[in-house]
Amino acid sequence: MPTPTVAPARSSGMRGMGQDRGPGRPRVWAEILLIAVCYGAYSVVRNLVPTRHAEAMQRAHEILAAERSLHLDLEDTVNQFFVDVRWLGVAANYYYATLHFAVTIGVLGWLYARHPKRYGHYRLLLFATTVSALLGFWFYPLAPPRLLPGYVDTVLALHTWGLYDSSPIASVSNQYAAMPSLHTAWSLWCALAVINVVRRPWVKVLAVIYPALTITVILGTSNHFILDALGGAVVLAGGHVLTQALTRAARPAQRLCRSGVGA
Repeated sequence: MPTPTVAPARSSGMRGMGQDRGPGRPRVWAEILLIAVCYGAYSVVRNLVPTRHAEAMQRAHEILAAERSLHLDLEDTVNQFFVDVRWLGVAANYYYATLHFAVTIGVLGWLYARHPKRYGHYRLLLFATTVSALLGFWFYPLAPPRLLPGYVDTVLALHTWGLYDSSPIASVSNQYAAMPSLHTAWSLWCALAVINVVRRPWVKVLAVIYPALTITVILGTSNHFILDALGGAVVLAGGHVLTQALTRAARPAQRLCRSGVGA
């Protein structure tokens, strides 16, 4: 009696599973190159923003006046607390200088490795949010609180290394790119990605805590106003709108490609 063959069915099932997984991940070296090129272009454009010192300082005073009228002027109190509690101020300086990049890259890598179906969407959202922030830097130069009288630059006061400070070393970077807070925008992006992908409640809680800590740090180090943080949320929303528009525009081309492959 002939032996039944089950290999074709098993193979068919495996092909079906492969199709369910959708398109494969992009090549890792290509992704690293793309992210590096995009961030390099962002840095160049950010630092090409015309230096308008008087305008940026005037806007800082206007932002502070608006916050005082709304009873949102928390920066001075939080900043002084970080200066008085030295270890907290030192930790905040290093937090501000490093986690902004480390956590964002970590979430990108995690999406790439563990959730490739979601990776493309969130990468595009991150790029769109960053481009939206560049528009804010270009059209709304704003000095950070640490450049105003009465506020303390924690990097200088606590003698630590930091991303920005008010010393001459800072002249190589655009000091008036405070609105919106990209630290806030990227931290909210990280939280959004994690909350929408993971199932464990405690991980979702940590994801919510991260932008809350980031906003506290940008105030405590006197790098941003509270309205800058609100601006970060706005550019993330703008990035979402742009991502949705680009995704819809790309769908006809994707369908055409699939039709061509099927033919």
